[in-house]
Amino acid sequence: MRVAIVTFPGSNCVEDASYALGAVLGASTWNVWHTADTLSNSGSAPEAVVIPGGFSYGDYLRCGALAAHSPVMKAVRSFAAAGGPVLGICNGFQVLTEAGLLPGQLARNAELRFMCRDVHLRVERTDLPFTRRASSGQLLRLPVAHADGRYYADDAVLERLEGEGQVALRYVSASGAQVVDANPNGSRNAIAGVTNAAGNVLGMMPHPERAVEELLGGEDGRVILESLLSS
Repeated sequence: MRVAIVTFPGSNCVEDASYALGAVLGASTWNVWHTADTLSNSGSAPEAVVIPGGFSYGDYLRCGALAAHSPVMKAVRSFAAAGGPVLGICNGFQVLTEAGLLPGQLARNAELRFMCRDVHLRVERTDLPFTRRASSGQLLRLPVAHADGRYYADDAVLERLEGEGQVALRYVSASGAQVVDANPNGSRNAIAGVTNAAGNVLGMMPHPERAVEELLGGEDGRVILESLLSS
């Protein structure tokens, strides 16, 4: 699998994504700078695109707002429109919402502070390019590291997302219960990850690339990334 990793000024999870997808899982990866007008590398087109975490453009204006207007996003939009799988992680999720590729937005955490800890997620769909290696209702333990990870959408959008199955991942307790204490940032409906209507674009706040080896504390991130690489 060939994977393009989109890189903005301030992206700080590029090497994490490259290591997890390349060194650990065997994909062919390359970085694409934000000023590029193509996602290809030496004439080789990607089969998947990843927008990693960090602080693109220093999070000026709003997280992801400036990155959403970078030249490379035209190529990302075209790739997604053609059905190519696009995964946005943390700041990448923020970029995808600001770019209009995903519904809703990411707001400041309910407790108004940065958080960095492990959370538990429940896989809500297993027919996506990002979850096909998961079992229905499977629980994953992944790290989060964000200050603006609270997913927000109005009631009408939430009803549509729930009704059309666009909620891919949800914050739950270690036992799988959807309870207030398990929601780390106050996201509406405990949403941790959503897709576009076609299901080929996923944004998620937790970091699967930081959970691919026991040395890093667990391997649950492989479920997401190995699914992507087998799409």
